[in-house]
Amino acid sequence: MSAAGIQLAALPRSERVLWQGAPAWRSVFLHVFHARGLVVYFALMLAGRAAFVVADGGGAADALLAVLVLLPAPAFALGMLALLAWLVGRTSHYTITDRRIVMHVGVVLDVTFNFPYTVVESAALKRYADGSGDLSVAFLPGNQIGYAHLWPHARPWRISRVEPALRCVPDAAAVANLLGQALAEAAGGSRRAPRVATAASIETPLQGATTA
Repeated sequence: MSAAGIQLAALPRSERVLWQGAPAWRSVFLHVFHARGLVVYFALMLAGRAAFVVADGGGAADALLAVLVLLPAPAFALGMLALLAWLVGRTSHYTITDRRIVMHVGVVLDVTFNFPYTVVESAALKRYADGSGDLSVAFLPGNQIGYAHLWPHARPWRISRVEPALRCVPDAAAVANLLGQALAEAAGGSRRAPRVATAASIETPLQGATTA
């Protein structure tokens, strides 16, 4: 799988690009910006406004008018989040090589992060129903990066020990399997190879990864 227009500068001759891709913007809209939850929240807010009008003696027409007056605000908010999700998908490019993960991100300012496998302790996959998912990596102790520098390309709620994440990548299971193989090969004959686990009720290492 490849993403047109993505290039890595000054790759060593011995380094191979294994995968390149970008976030699926619809998945970003749904899972990063929690669009479904916001729709439910706004719907409840509008329903509450209509119920208040009726309880205050208004008729059905008055309640409908009250809802229509408020409707542009949530519609605008959801539209702006959809635009931001599209921009995240448009401006973010992920690369997996046999030695590192590269994240080229930034809606306003372009920033490139390089994470060699030598600093990776483990990786995890969170899959969504549409087949997309998040691949996050945890660093070995002594390696850290700021959450604000990465957002939204970071595993949610991991603030004290930030984990960079390839967010909402299509066909995430296949990409996770490829990353697991790359991590295992990079670990070579070491006793403790990084592991890739699914973010489920029971974490099971994916094919190609090894466990301690």
